[in-house]
Amino acid sequence: MPYYLAVDAGGTKTDFALADDDRELARVRTGAIQRQRVDEQTAERNLNDALRRLESSTGIAMRSITRCCVGTSGDSVPLIVAWLRESFAANVGGELLLLSDVEIALDACFHGERGVLVLAGTGSNIAGRAATGKIVTAGGWGPNLADQGSGQFLALEALRRGFLAIDQERETTLLDRAREHWNLASRNALIEFANSNPAPNFTTFAPVVVEAAADGDLVAQEVLAKAGVDLAYLASLVIARVRKLEGELESGEHAANFTAPPVALAGSILGKVAPVSDALTEALRALYPEIQILDAPADPVLGALWRARKGA
Repeated sequence: MPYYLAVDAGGTKTDFALADDDRELARVRTGAIQRQRVDEQTAERNLNDALRRLESSTGIAMRSITRCCVGTSGDSVPLIVAWLRESFAANVGGELLLLSDVEIALDACFHGERGVLVLAGTGSNIAGRAATGKIVTAGGWGPNLADQGSGQFLALEALRRGFLAIDQERETTLLDRAREHWNLASRNALIEFANSNPAPNFTTFAPVVVEAAADGDLVAQEVLAKAGVDLAYLASLVIARVRKLEGELESGEHAANFTAPPVALAGSILGKVAPVSDALTEALRALYPEIQILDAPADPVLGALWRARKGA
């Protein structure tokens, strides 16, 4: 009997699903295995822990896997790609498919059909598949270049707007919360910490920003709203490219017949932070009033499983 392994390698956690042709047999979660996020020893420990638990719970040896599909951000980064290929080849049997995290999330919702996926978690990315089958993307250039609407974005944008609020003479609790979060004694210590090299892990501050917004901090609320609007803008760029691929014109009779592809949401930010997803939905519907936005967030590991069963 063929067995399939599906992996969603996120920035802070990794989900594994083991299945046969008909059903999911086991699922486990472990820490990050992305070499861009953790050192090699930690990545190896997390991978081995997950594979060992899958074998223990099912009695199925990882060397008997027919095909494995791994979805990860940074799928074009040599360090990430090389480590994943070597590590899975050493521990898991069968063919290895290595895809982007946004592509497996897209497959989870649309199974190869037309649609747009907006992913925002530790990082962010947007992808769309046209009716032609071609996939186009926007964003996803990494934490220093893009990652709009991500946990990294929320944290850095909150700090930047917190300091801007000083110049604007606006009230906000964000800087005090940041000092408490990182156990820093003063504002100057926060400035030094935020500008240190190597850079701190800013994403841990994102939940604090969400909490501040829920407590009524207007600056924090603006940060969450901007995250949603920025993601909607990137999604609109993807929709425009889908339209172009499908041969629609920007004006004239064909424009009236264009139906925007359905949109699915994925990632911890869009799954758990309602003000961000609400702002995204509102901004997209202002552009495309009839657009369909799926109610349930995408489960990317199911997309990896669908692709593992299907093959390349």
